[in-house]
Amino acid sequence: MSSGKRAPGAPIDNHKLDAVVAKARAAADKREAGYREQSLRLHPWICGRCSREFTRANLQELTVHHKDHNHNNNPADGSNWENLCLYCHDNEHQRFEEHVKGYDTLAPSNDKPATFNPFADLAKMLGKDEK
Repeated sequence: MSSGKRAPGAPIDNHKLDAVVAKARAAADKREAGYREQSLRLHPWICGRCSREFTRANLQELTVHHKDHNHNNNPADGSNWENLCLYCHDNEHQRFEEHVKGYDTLAPSNDKPATFNPFADLAKMLGKDEK
């Protein structure tokens, strides 16, 4: 076949598939190494969510999160990056997936704040007059 397409039922060329996957992984690793190193130089080694601090000994647990979820948006000033620990990064992506599915975990809550004040009559309970 000269068209490059596989005929239905024909065996899959695993070598070609492996080469495509390896090339894609190498490109992703190269891209990630570039912006990760830049982010580690620009931003402190602290998780932007839980404030966990990192050292060279555990720096591999600090990841770079793309705020707009676009891994190809890598401005040199680091404005689209946020350093997050593995756990907070996973949580952020889970929240984004739920948002995309319509659960709106990223949307502001419409719940009204609590208005009950347990100390409203404290002075009266203690026998003190309010002036």
